[in-house]
Amino acid sequence: MAVLLCKLGRFSYRRKWLVAGLWAAVLILAGVSASRAPAPPPDDFSVPGTEVQQAYDLLDERFPSLDADGATARIVFRTHEGKMTDAAPRRAVEETLGKLSKAPQVGQVTDPYTAKSVSRDGSTAYAQVSYEVPAAEVSDSARNTLIETVEDARTPGLTVEASGNAVAGSKEAGHSSEAIGLAVAAVVLVITFGALIAAGLPLLTALLGVAVGVCTITALADPLGLSGTTSALATMLGLAVGIDYALFVVSRYRDELVRSRTREEAAGLAVGTAGSAVLFAGLTVIIALCGLGVVGIPVLTKMGLAAAGTVVLAVLIALTLVPALLGMAGERIGPARVRRRRLRPRAGAPAGENGADGERAARPGLGVRWARLVTRRPLAVLLLGVAGLATLAVPAAQLELGLPGDGSKAESTTQRRAYDLLADGFGPGFNGPLLTVVRSQDGGDARGAAQRVATRIGDMDGVATVTPPRMNEAEDTAVLNVVPTSGPDSEQTADLVHTLRDPGLEQDSDARVLVSGTTAMNIDVSQKLSDALVPYLTLVVGLAFLLLIAVFRSLLVPLKAALGFLLSIVAALGAVVAVFQWGWLASLLGVAEPGPVMSVMPIFMIGVVFGLAMDYEVFLVTRIREGYVRGLSPREAVLSGFEHSARAITAAALIMISVFAGFVGSDEQMIKTIGFGLAIAVVLDAFVVRMTLVPAVLALLGHRAWRLPRWLDRITPNLDVEGEKLHTQESPGEARPSPYGGPVRSDDAERPTPVNGAREPVTTPPATDGSAATPPGAGRHV
Repeated sequence: MAVLLCKLGRFSYRRKWLVAGLWAAVLILAGVSASRAPAPPPDDFSVPGTEVQQAYDLLDERFPSLDADGATARIVFRTHEGKMTDAAPRRAVEETLGKLSKAPQVGQVTDPYTAKSVSRDGSTAYAQVSYEVPAAEVSDSARNTLIETVEDARTPGLTVEASGNAVAGSKEAGHSSEAIGLAVAAVVLVITFGALIAAGLPLLTALLGVAVGVCTITALADPLGLSGTTSALATMLGLAVGIDYALFVVSRYRDELVRSRTREEAAGLAVGTAGSAVLFAGLTVIIALCGLGVVGIPVLTKMGLAAAGTVVLAVLIALTLVPALLGMAGERIGPARVRRRRLRPRAGAPAGENGADGERAARPGLGVRWARLVTRRPLAVLLLGVAGLATLAVPAAQLELGLPGDGSKAESTTQRRAYDLLADGFGPGFNGPLLTVVRSQDGGDARGAAQRVATRIGDMDGVATVTPPRMNEAEDTAVLNVVPTSGPDSEQTADLVHTLRDPGLEQDSDARVLVSGTTAMNIDVSQKLSDALVPYLTLVVGLAFLLLIAVFRSLLVPLKAALGFLLSIVAALGAVVAVFQWGWLASLLGVAEPGPVMSVMPIFMIGVVFGLAMDYEVFLVTRIREGYVRGLSPREAVLSGFEHSARAITAAALIMISVFAGFVGSDEQMIKTIGFGLAIAVVLDAFVVRMTLVPAVLALLGHRAWRLPRWLDRITPNLDVEGEKLHTQESPGEARPSPYGGPVRSDDAERPTPVNGAREPVTTPPATDGSAATPPGAGRHV
């Protein structure tokens, strides 16, 4: 694999203008397609096979007049003095509704006085505005007219607010979230590379990949039903992995230039080594995202596939466009600088210890010093890290799931204010009515059955009101609204849904009773996610485990990677619960109303974080194994891996954190929650699990970490991620000086180190447990 990617890197370097031109053509094609595409549809949380979906399908069939595709808005009026039936408030309402009836794309406006939508105390009233087009097709002029009409109707004695999907797109969120993440990423890249051109290259390629991905999603949004949220998530993930993948290739290219390679050869070796890690890291992300399809929720499947497509673009750009741009930059991107410090000569020190000039020597980087600290006390570090993650994970045990609504929006929005006015005037359950569908069985009396159902429901605890049944033209199906006494997210409302679904209600009424609505959908979605969680984890972790066995030629290293992921994801979910459900630091992070976590958030977060966790695992551990297969002891291999990758991994993690954290400022609760969850997950996985627990575990395992059972060793291809075949000038058993001389740990006893630190030729003894330690250069290279 490394040889093939090396050839691809050298080809892209030589034919730089051809490669760059092809990517420019792809961008232009995607941009033109996006410019001609209609607006994306809103999020569709339909769940095939659930009772809620069955109810909606039955309504579409039996009640075509109740077309739910058209956009709607609810205008809420609240008088400060008197009642809404008084002359002055009534005149203001009629004037407002008269203007709205003439607004663009409006089909119908209901009168609250004839529709009896005035609260019992007379302080609040609402009117329903129905549009002739779906929410995605409501024009900007129609939205602006709606908002302006509402604002003009407000007086010192009358409060007017609006809610509904016709209002949702009236405020542009802008691109401040992406801008913040890119600004931080630019600073991190400049510090990492110390050069503007080298730092700007990953940013340029990531932006290109995101632009192509988002334009493609926009072009396919209408035929495939991809919402605007899908584009936002693809942008979030595409920026993060796009910058990181390019960063690793550029960083390896500069390392190869230190070895006096020609620039074309350095580009080829960078793609052959770091590019191999990028390829397999990207594959783990793609597997995790595509695996979301097993959940059976279309919106989640679409989000996963769209984000996976953006990751594919990021991998292709890192393997082709990055080396081409390196060729264009030429000598403007130089080799990595070796940090040195002045040393005082030590009396009696062996020759060469004080450096070639006796004055200066290479200074170990912070990553090497950190790895030395961890591997010096690996068991204590492991226990401390696991205990810390377990503590953060405690809130996850109280995770509650729900769907976003107007009640979760910021109090500064008109939708949230309308939600509160309706709750005060009509009761907390008014914002979450349960739409109940009653269908006669075997040609029975549907009207009589619907009346019996309405009577039974009206006598139940937790029911505020039940509307009279409304029959369809065929007189075989009825609908009625059940308004609970409790709010949409309360446990009492959920208990009421279970009571309505009791088979006894159907038996007594001799009819089929289906319950739908937001609360009922929450219950069905949560159940669907719970049922799919184990199959999803089994599929994703199982496939990635097999892939990592081939990458690392080990059983214990992939097992360690999976267990580390579980620790980081549960801890990150605990942090999400503490902030968004319990309200810790809610005001600081702009959480308007603590409440249940978005239903699709946990499993989507699991898919994304698993892929990102494997990114760092592959980038770090391939460098560690590269040192091991070249003759270093296990501890020295860990130090070598950190010397060459810690700085780049730290920069990559900081970039991902900044990109994800930038989306915490979004007005969309779903985007805000996912941005925070992914940011905290990367913090925990990159710095606690991969940079701390991984070296501790590898130090404890020693040579055992790199052993593979003989039967599995024979059938597992060696993918040569470390690029061992690219270094044919070095013999596998050739003695190499160790830059990490010093006392030999007990787990390094199989490979004794001479006093001067040089490595002797090593022949790995056969393992007594029937496993095979992979010697340098062993296996079949593909």
